[in-house]
Amino acid sequence: MMTFVTDGAARFAGAVWAALPDISDALAHLPSDRAGIRLHGIRALNALLAPSGAVGAVAAQVLGPRCRPVRAILFDKTPAANWSLAWHQDRTIVVQTRKDVDGFGPWTTKGGLQHVAPPFELLSGMVTLRVHLDAVGSANAPLLVAPGSHRFGRVCEEDIPDVVEQCGVVACLANAGDIWLYATPILHASEAAAEPCRRRVLQLDYAAAELPGGLRWLGV
Repeated sequence: MMTFVTDGAARFAGAVWAALPDISDALAHLPSDRAGIRLHGIRALNALLAPSGAVGAVAAQVLGPRCRPVRAILFDKTPAANWSLAWHQDRTIVVQTRKDVDGFGPWTTKGGLQHVAPPFELLSGMVTLRVHLDAVGSANAPLLVAPGSHRFGRVCEEDIPDVVEQCGVVACLANAGDIWLYATPILHASEAAAEPCRRRVLQLDYAAAELPGGLRWLGV
């Protein structure tokens, strides 16, 4: 059993079980043949994602009641879309418009949205939630994490194998309605499913801090 304080990851069993029909309905119009869909402006999710909502309340346990969702991605893994991801850290945020600010860069555009790599200290103050709309067993590509790896700071690509070996690997199994909470910089990976079936995960980044230099979170 991992804890957020010790390992940078924790499971909240059944946290959104009652809200699954509402979440599924809000996302039903999205295509199911893409590895990841970056979301913005889905108002039906606002109440759930707020700090007082079933999803946002999990982030608020770490970041406090002033936190907000600042990025959302729907991962919809199916037998026809069965991908894998190598070990990595999430290192970008999404903002409303590009403004050149010291320490922020490089810039990229993904899904039509402005992404930028911020100073690592900002990422260290964020959390990531994975809301499981479907069950994820050991054969259906659970997220793999290296517990405690978020404490190593920005890990160079060539050092990732050593850090993973030092921290170990945990497969984050889940039932539909569970939420996994992570420190945003934690090292993680995903293999292709050995027995693929539908595996929908709504991934959300939360932050409480404002951005400097006129930059503004895009939000969800």
